[in-house]
Amino acid sequence: MSTATDEGVGFRSRRGPILIALMLATGLVAIDATIVATAVPSIVEDIGGFASFPWLFSAYLLAQAVSVPVYAKLSDVVGRKPIILGGIGLFLLGSILCGLAWSMPALIAFRVLQGLGAGAVQPVAITIAGDIYTLAERAKVQGYLASVWAISSVVGPTLGGVFASLGIWRWIFLINIPLCLLAGWMLLRTFHENVERTKHRIDYLGAGLLTVSLSLLILGALQGGQAWPWDSAISITVFAGGTLLFVAFLLVERKAAEPILPPWVVSRRLLATTAMIAFGVGAVMLGITSYVPTFLEGALSTSPLLAGLALAALTIGWPISASQAGRFYLRIGFRNTAIIGVVITVIGAAVLALTASTPNILLVAMACFIVGVGLGLVATPSLIAAQTSVEWNERGVVTGTNLFARSIGSSIGVAVFGAIANAIYASGPGGPDPQTTVHASTAVFLAVLVSAFLTVAAVLAMPAYAKHGSKERARKSSSEPAND
Repeated sequence: MSTATDEGVGFRSRRGPILIALMLATGLVAIDATIVATAVPSIVEDIGGFASFPWLFSAYLLAQAVSVPVYAKLSDVVGRKPIILGGIGLFLLGSILCGLAWSMPALIAFRVLQGLGAGAVQPVAITIAGDIYTLAERAKVQGYLASVWAISSVVGPTLGGVFASLGIWRWIFLINIPLCLLAGWMLLRTFHENVERTKHRIDYLGAGLLTVSLSLLILGALQGGQAWPWDSAISITVFAGGTLLFVAFLLVERKAAEPILPPWVVSRRLLATTAMIAFGVGAVMLGITSYVPTFLEGALSTSPLLAGLALAALTIGWPISASQAGRFYLRIGFRNTAIIGVVITVIGAAVLALTASTPNILLVAMACFIVGVGLGLVATPSLIAAQTSVEWNERGVVTGTNLFARSIGSSIGVAVFGAIANAIYASGPGGPDPQTTVHASTAVFLAVLVSAFLTVAAVLAMPAYAKHGSKERARKSSSEPAND
């Protein structure tokens, strides 16, 4: 059996049912990222806990981010299928419990369970796509998967608003039940893989140290400047504890027989630079998605619907360029394609930052679209370059590391941008008036532009990967253990 065969990409191809299942699984994570926000007032009104509601998002993001490297490694050890099915099962259980939650602390705890499931679904879905499609097909497949996020960016808030307005916010979570069952059934029925069964030594100590250390570090980044001051005793303790435990993790990994995060992941230049690129992509993406709606609503009194549509331009531009990226990297290489993409990203970020002082919804939508096109040409080639450079039994770790770097970039980006915005709001007249919102948003968008320029440096440091060499790697990949 082979992983990659040239037989076309689409729902009607032999691999079509698997692609649909992967899109359904990805849709679970994508919709959940947007559907909850619009229902927060209804949730708080029903079960209370207004002061704690930000943890609905932080707890989910934290659980998802720290679990990605562990699941990615396990998918290389035991295969993709059991890990993604297990992730869907955890997400299903978490969704059911969230729908039955009786208090805000209980809902937050069950969101952690959802996050642990999402941590398995997203990276393993992308890894499976890397297994079953050839190098020439992967960009188009990434376009299909990216389109799920574009659709979810519109469907998620709309469904959340409908359920909240009808007073049935619990269906925000219960609607996941049929989607989980359908995605799991389709994967169970259509996706088959041959994995060489050998005895493995699971790195439990490394997994534990990595999870706890990253939990503390991401927690410090998410809550610093909000739940507690950056220079407070608790902030220093959280960062110091996370750093010490991460150092201990690195020492353990050097001696582990099968480390969760092998040293070669950061020692190979291509993998290190593509992870840095993913970090920058995460920061730029979250900086824009977090602050564009606030900017438009606060500065122009734009309705949430119009603000969301302006932001949706980013998620429309991304899948369009991602689906066409293959045409570029097969002709000019991964690095050159990423350079074009990051230049486009800088242009879009510059338009957003330089026009923020004179708010205009059409200019914002145009800038978001340009950034989306650029990010699609950066994220897709860099991820596929990393996947293509390794064998089947390393692809899960590589994919997971790339997505984990993007999550860390998002977390740190949100923390830094939030600190910048809060400092300006604090020096204002005492409330988020339109003028202060413009100043704060302009500063954040300038910081996003700086992040885009730093990503340029990472792309330029990426080694050139020859077109013919990539095809050769794709041919080698076709003999790896894989699905039918």
